[in-house]
Amino acid sequence: MKKIYLDYNATTPVAPSVFEAMHPFYSEHFGNPSSSHALGRAAAEAIEDARGKVAGMISCNPEEILFTSGGTESNNLAIKGTMFQSGRNLGGHIIISSIEHPATTAPARFLERLGFDLTIVDCDSNGVVDPDDVRKAIRPDTALVSIMHSNNEVGTVQPIKEIAAICRERDIRTHTDASQSCGKIPVNVDSLEVDMLTIAGHKFYGPKGIGALYVRNNIPLESFMHGAGHEKGLRAGTENTPSIVGLGAAAKMAWGALSESHTKLGELRESLLKKLRSEIDGLIVNGEQVERLPNTLSISFPGVSGLDILSRLPELSASTGAACHSDSDDSSTLQAMGIPDDVIRGTIRLSVGWYTNQEEIERASSLLIDAWENLHQPA
Repeated sequence: MKKIYLDYNATTPVAPSVFEAMHPFYSEHFGNPSSSHALGRAAAEAIEDARGKVAGMISCNPEEILFTSGGTESNNLAIKGTMFQSGRNLGGHIIISSIEHPATTAPARFLERLGFDLTIVDCDSNGVVDPDDVRKAIRPDTALVSIMHSNNEVGTVQPIKEIAAICRERDIRTHTDASQSCGKIPVNVDSLEVDMLTIAGHKFYGPKGIGALYVRNNIPLESFMHGAGHEKGLRAGTENTPSIVGLGAAAKMAWGALSESHTKLGELRESLLKKLRSEIDGLIVNGEQVERLPNTLSISFPGVSGLDILSRLPELSASTGAACHSDSDDSSTLQAMGIPDDVIRGTIRLSVGWYTNQEEIERASSLLIDAWENLHQPA
């Protein structure tokens, strides 16, 4: 049974060219980047080359890129590093949204337990945060606003530029988690004018366990990992050279293919939706009325459970929502959008990628339609 993979928002396979770029740094160029001998210098040079490639993907300076273990660590460094920065008293106010990934919500809640104040702004029925709601939530002691760039479940793209402008007027730092956006839509920090931005390599055909945090020049942060002075003293630990090289290769490849990829992914998604809608009355597309990632389709099947549909389709790899909650009917994002529980229960997230083809779209739509028809009991 050939598997059909429609869960690219959860993770992507490592592209062959990325794997090829990484391989020599496991066996041939294995030196510690901090060593002064030739093997160490080769590793250090490879890291700086990768730093430049990642910077090119989001149009920043290479020295503004810090390598991390992935999106979760980048978010933790941005949020905790801002609130713990040297000279700040224990306290202050943080603003996040109701549709954030746990990698943002959890560190914010942790800081709340330590005595920081936290405000969570709502989204509308399409999963979009209103910049005016952020404006209204700002207080004199607000130190950080962290709103994701695009939602991992529904794919809605947030008005980050407008939110950052509001914060800049008040000298408040801004952070956005762009883990789902990079490689799918343009992400330009000069245009967005954010202070910090999160990147996760495994979302755009790089390896797992590697990511980056963009930190605008002259933005101070406090490290929450202490040791030697790697990554400007903000990320202690010997660098993961092979994965950093892989992240750089993936970033260069993703940026170069962005326009072509955007078109292809959008066409595949719409083809899938058209076929499902032709056979399923009452199918709901979550967030359909606003800008979304071109590859993401959050759909609610009427009268059934999304989990039940997927349990009948072992050859189809998809999820009911975020990968960290894929075994549950619950969705904090859909709840925040005000979607009724019975609609949430029937939701499946389908996300296409570079290696998806039209034949797989045809097969996946037929499987989903058949499963729904077998489960659905008309009133």
